[in-house]
Amino acid sequence: MAGQFIVDHETAAPGEVPFYLVLDGRCAVTTESATVTLSTGDLLLVSRGEAHQVTAPSGRRFRFSDESGPIFTTRRTVGVKPDLDLFCGHYHFDTAAGELLFRLLPALVHVTPNAAATTLADLLRGEARFAGPGSAAVVSALCDAMLAMGLRSRPEQRLDNPALWTAIGDEALGKVVSGIVERPGDSWTIERMAETASMSRSTFLRRFNTRTGTTAATLLITIRMMVAADLLTNSDRSMARIAADVGYSSESAFSQAFRATVGMPPAQYRKNSVNHE
Repeated sequence: MAGQFIVDHETAAPGEVPFYLVLDGRCAVTTESATVTLSTGDLLLVSRGEAHQVTAPSGRRFRFSDESGPIFTTRRTVGVKPDLDLFCGHYHFDTAAGELLFRLLPALVHVTPNAAATTLADLLRGEARFAGPGSAAVVSALCDAMLAMGLRSRPEQRLDNPALWTAIGDEALGKVVSGIVERPGDSWTIERMAETASMSRSTFLRRFNTRTGTTAATLLITIRMMVAADLLTNSDRSMARIAADVGYSSESAFSQAFRATVGMPPAQYRKNSVNHE
């Protein structure tokens, strides 16, 4: 695109999370509550899928056209050299685990440029221009890598508020996250988390809250419910077995926690998953 333009995007469909990667140039994304300015290499996730505008506020207005390709549709300004190259798309999820992951993120996740992001932008630009055999698979894999990079980015690389998953970018806190993901049924007390992170209890709590903007208890219950949601969907284990697998000795306590986190009882969630299939 070149010059001044405004592109409106309606609220995303359920299970869709729009993203933008600026391959070259500058633009802005505006929601009802915020405006984020993006520059070359910047990644933006619209985590809640809210309605938004993509704009370039200065310069002349030019006519543009949409060109369909074998993989991508390219919106291109007609008759003038572009000054913005913007890669747009969305992530799709159909599980409670995916919903919980994106719910934990800020409404707008803006990751600043770094060397890895620049390399990724170059790769995506090349595949978008090539658009040949295998490009769809390559681009899909690169977009997955881009999401992982955004979630693990360290606080000094981010322009938004801290979020739970920034703990992954902290080596000590990352050990806690990995441990809970691998063994969600274990007894994860604050003392054990602190010991895993090689910190005192008070230092661990302070560092966790500072780095993520939330609590260790939120981390624990969310990971457990994400694991439970996948077990409900992809296994025939009994409710009592799943409750034990994610650290609950009481099926009723598990059901209460799952409902509070996901919005429905686990039995109803399993039934809906079967019907969806």
